[in-house]
Amino acid sequence: MTHFTQTILYTDSDGRAKFRDEPIALDQGTPATRLSAILPASGVQFRESPVGFRSQVHCTGAPQWVFILGGAMEIGLADGSSRVFTAGEHFYSADTLPAGATLDPSIHGHWSRQVGNAPLVTLFIKG
Repeated sequence: MTHFTQTILYTDSDGRAKFRDEPIALDQGTPATRLSAILPASGVQFRESPVGFRSQVHCTGAPQWVFILGGAMEIGLADGSSRVFTAGEHFYSADTLPAGATLDPSIHGHWSRQVGNAPLVTLFIKG
């Protein structure tokens, strides 16, 4: 592997949340321990959501990495699409509300929910 795939949940120019995948180069370190450049972080936060949890539609307050440590999380978008992330998977949440906009759930943001019969355990790494 010469790169790490970063799945990004972002706000497109039309104000809608979308997913895209981008590589993060693993071009540092040694052949046995390939590393990326150091990325900025300001703090970490753990969360546990019980079976049955579902959020309202919202935008990310500030960009952050979301790592699924246990259970599964579904992220749904206004266009009706969704993706499920399971333990060991991650995404970068950067779907912030466009400047000057008021949240319109038919356009902006995403919802999240716990999937399956195990609580959802996540680790947020703040940018």
